[in-house]
Amino acid sequence: MAGGRERVAHLLRQLQRAACRCPAHSHTYSQAPEHAALRRTDYAFEMAVSNIRYGEGVTKEVGMDLQNLGARKVCVMTDKNLCQLPPVKAVLNSLTKNRITFQMYDDVRVEPTDQSFMDAITFAKKGEFDAYVAVGGGSVIDTCKAANLYASSPESDFLDYVNAPIGNGKSVTVPLKPFIAVPTTAGTGSETTGIAIFDYKELKVKTGIASRAIKPTLGMIDPLHTLHMPERVVANSGFDVLCHALEAYTALPYKMRSPCPSNPINRPAYQGSNPISDVWAVHALRIVAKYLKSHGMSYPISGLVKSYKAKDYNVDHPLVPHGLSVVLTSPAVFTFTAEMCPERHLEAAEILGADIRTAKIKDAGLILADTLRKFLFDLNVDDGLAAIGYSKADIPALVRGTLPQQEHQNIRKAILRQIRGPSSQVSCLPTVANAQCFRGNEQNSRT
Repeated sequence: MAGGRERVAHLLRQLQRAACRCPAHSHTYSQAPEHAALRRTDYAFEMAVSNIRYGEGVTKEVGMDLQNLGARKVCVMTDKNLCQLPPVKAVLNSLTKNRITFQMYDDVRVEPTDQSFMDAITFAKKGEFDAYVAVGGGSVIDTCKAANLYASSPESDFLDYVNAPIGNGKSVTVPLKPFIAVPTTAGTGSETTGIAIFDYKELKVKTGIASRAIKPTLGMIDPLHTLHMPERVVANSGFDVLCHALEAYTALPYKMRSPCPSNPINRPAYQGSNPISDVWAVHALRIVAKYLKSHGMSYPISGLVKSYKAKDYNVDHPLVPHGLSVVLTSPAVFTFTAEMCPERHLEAAEILGADIRTAKIKDAGLILADTLRKFLFDLNVDDGLAAIGYSKADIPALVRGTLPQQEHQNIRKAILRQIRGPSSQVSCLPTVANAQCFRGNEQNSRT
């Protein structure tokens, strides 16, 4: 009986919180609106993404789109490998058929650096283009974002728009040129975001530029292009989907993120889990679980790479693909984060194939970690950081490599506040978390 009363009381409280608060129905309405700056945590989220067009063979429409935009001189960006493959040829055929004048830049670096960004920016400034097309994976699309931005703001210093604390984090207020992204991989999602990531070589860290203004005008997703990815590229793209779906679903809810922005322009690109992203994250996990077998620690892992060269990537420099760098530490990462929302970690494990019927909620992180390890084992993934050239001696450098990421610092602080309370020493979290990531991958070997 007592349990029933408690459930009724809980339901009434829920209804009260959900009650309409418009002037016509609320007796507590005041003309003085609540000022966002007075709130400690945020109260809203925003889906700021590009337009998307999907369909087999849809690439043939890119020339017509540029014609509709009135483009007279177009920059086509890609890399040395892709320029010989069908996706780029399909784009160029469409441009030629629709009489679009273009110049091609094929010197994009896989896993771009500040220097490779600046080389592309120089090309874009000289070309005086009125539209851009990127054909490739995240590296190509991110490079094109930077080229479009700085060519549209020619007086700006390179570090002006780079995220703080490495750069100045300046807001983008200049108008950019139309930009069509044609992704050739299926993991990055760069065709929908206002994020451009690169290696800042001087500090040996990854950082980037983050602004809604730089996201593509249109993401043209042609599934036929994925047929030309080598096996390991397919796998690493899938790992990117897997980890980002897990991160999105188990992230701090948007209403718990702090501080609340005083102006909506200051609301960050990554705002926490929300009802819309939840739907897509769960759907992505189900797709990965069904089909794959036929982001902070990843930055230093790929940025500090020594000699490792990923299989099936035709490049002339050491390379740890983003998807691989993310997935290698995923078992340890989700063991650590499970304390915040164990139910969602268990749900994710179940979607990926774990039997959770007798699972204890306190074991959620370990269960998801074990599920991920089995997943990686079945897909023949390198066994932890040691397999790609790192040792215990690299732990301090790997930890330092996460610290310049301002958004990641905010996330870590928010998590720690929730776990340990507002008086916690936030400075200890990166070291604890990242050392644990390393130990988890080192100790939990396949043998």
